[in-house]
Amino acid sequence: MLGPYTHRIDPVLLDVGGVHLWWYGLGFALGFLELHLFLRRGNGPLRLSPREVWSLSLFVAAGVLVGGRALEIAFDEWPFYREHLHLVPAWWLGGMATHGLLLGGTLGAVLFARRYRKPVLLVADALAVPAAFLLGMGRLGNFIDGQIVGSVTDVWWAVEFPDAEGFRHPVVLYDGAKNLLLAAYLLHVGRMNRTPGAVAARFVFWYAFPRFFLDLFRDYPTHRLALGTGQTLNIVMAGLGAAVLYRSRLRRLGRLTRTAGWGVAAQVDTGRRAADAPPLVAQRLAFAGLLALCLTIPSNWTQDIPRRYGARHAGLAHSWLYPRIDTAPSPARGAERGAELLPAGVAHGVHQADDAGLLVGPLLGQRQPDS
Repeated sequence: MLGPYTHRIDPVLLDVGGVHLWWYGLGFALGFLELHLFLRRGNGPLRLSPREVWSLSLFVAAGVLVGGRALEIAFDEWPFYREHLHLVPAWWLGGMATHGLLLGGTLGAVLFARRYRKPVLLVADALAVPAAFLLGMGRLGNFIDGQIVGSVTDVWWAVEFPDAEGFRHPVVLYDGAKNLLLAAYLLHVGRMNRTPGAVAARFVFWYAFPRFFLDLFRDYPTHRLALGTGQTLNIVMAGLGAAVLYRSRLRRLGRLTRTAGWGVAAQVDTGRRAADAPPLVAQRLAFAGLLALCLTIPSNWTQDIPRRYGARHAGLAHSWLYPRIDTAPSPARGAERGAELLPAGVAHGVHQADDAGLLVGPLLGQRQPDS
């Protein structure tokens, strides 16, 4: 009989010589791999040589990893990292923000377009479907991690998460399904509408606009501009998406005449050049290295790994790779802040914990709005 589900999933995929590989990080690796394979198929107007396919895969993957971490550190976890600057490159402790992934991936795509003199709009169109798939896989990783939770509910599909009291909406599964459906929709758009930028414009809008309504079911303990942190960014992104959709329509109607450099009049190279530029060994090795790095990322929020996941995976121990850390500014202030920001039942549990910091750290991780 179907009913509420208690989350007991082991977040560790594999242990390799003291390094733990995670289901959460596998979502990134699968997303980047699908991106590369999608570009290799080259079904759209952007025709890339094999070397350029590898280059674009590297630019985007590196941009996503750097952007996701940079935004997470700068906006959500700076109080911790300003005192632990040596841990900034420690992806294996967690910490990635979805809107940062999008920003970093966009910057990587623009840098590639400038470096290889490709139309930016055609590059963006080529990346829209893989981006939606990557974000869908990331949400599945969020669910396995068990950290981003929805509001308390009594629906039959509710989930009891490891670090939150009560049964809650699995909002990351809602958002993950939305992202995968978006990928299918964008494939259809790419076949029906060849206007440069049409697919990318729809990705920007239809990623953010439905997410605003899905996030109404989400438990947002932190706020900016009187809204949940992610909701503020959703509104900004949806507004931007509406603007680029409007420009895409003008472009389709022939009313934009000065956008050649963005992909309207500019053309990509064809012919022999595609066969004359095989990938470099260094490119293959670098991409494999990025995929391996992805597998080491445990969570969207920086964690004391053994303390956070020890109850769900036997054998986790503190080491130089997984040090003892507390992302709360101080134990006392962290407990007080947790009691203020979390729902009443959860906050009560914080106060009754023997070590407030032990529970507050994971619970405050739920405030993190992104992947």
